[in-house]
Amino acid sequence: MSANKLEQLREILRGYGSCLIAYSGGVDSVFLAKVTHDVLGEKSLAVIADSASLPRAEFHEALALGEQFGFPVHVVKTSEFNNPDYLANPLNRCYFCKHELFTELEPLAREKGFAVIAYGENASDVGDLRPGAKAAGEFQVRAPLKEAGLTKVEIRELSAELGLPTADKPQMACLSSRIPYGESVSPAKLSMIERAEAVLRELGFYDVRVRHHELGSLHATTPPLDRDLHQPKPSLARIEVGAAELPRLLEGGLYSEVAKKLKAVGYNHVTLDLEGYRRGSLNAQVSTATGKR
Repeated sequence: MSANKLEQLREILRGYGSCLIAYSGGVDSVFLAKVTHDVLGEKSLAVIADSASLPRAEFHEALALGEQFGFPVHVVKTSEFNNPDYLANPLNRCYFCKHELFTELEPLAREKGFAVIAYGENASDVGDLRPGAKAAGEFQVRAPLKEAGLTKVEIRELSAELGLPTADKPQMACLSSRIPYGESVSPAKLSMIERAEAVLRELGFYDVRVRHHELGSLHATTPPLDRDLHQPKPSLARIEVGAAELPRLLEGGLYSEVAKKLKAVGYNHVTLDLEGYRRGSLNAQVSTATGKR
């Protein structure tokens, strides 16, 4: 079944004639960039946004994958952090991020003569909270993985057949997704999140999220008038790891080591989510609050 869908994907890409791919280094975009380059060769180009919302390790790994597998990667700078609508972190934050990205990609595609812009939305994403898809529609950005009916599981299977190391890469999302909707996004917060998650990955944890929660002024250890207003507010780190990984984190005092290291990053309190990692946990909270399922 997945082999048939792969051939269907190739047919879709051939029909494009030329294609610019919104690339992030994740499972979907690496697979799409590799297959598109196999099909279209020099008439394809992967483009990655250099943004504070993308961990530095992920950015450099994405560039290295392009070099390893022979597909060119072009870097653009995006300016979503200059947009107050993005910084306010509303429910449709991803719309403003994708809108900024496609605003950069559209003239680039025109300049370099690419007929189509594509991104890595797949068939498993249908029904999830994805405001970025609205921006894609406005810019007529195509989603060939979804059009071919490829699910995340099938993309991982086909990635393994192609020898892509991302076949078993953990599910990733931008760092801003770790901050609850309505709490502002800032580069300083994202830096804390990135360093905190690096602590857990360096200890061998696979499925990792550190959710960043601001605390009220009563939790501050320094009176408000004496604090540097440019510093992040007092915050709590809520750790999510895979359910199967929870026992290891709780064994042998490892939790104490993790708490110490995350406090060194800048967190005032460190907690562990006993439900473990689950995709879109902040989205689930929104659904519960709004009564939507």
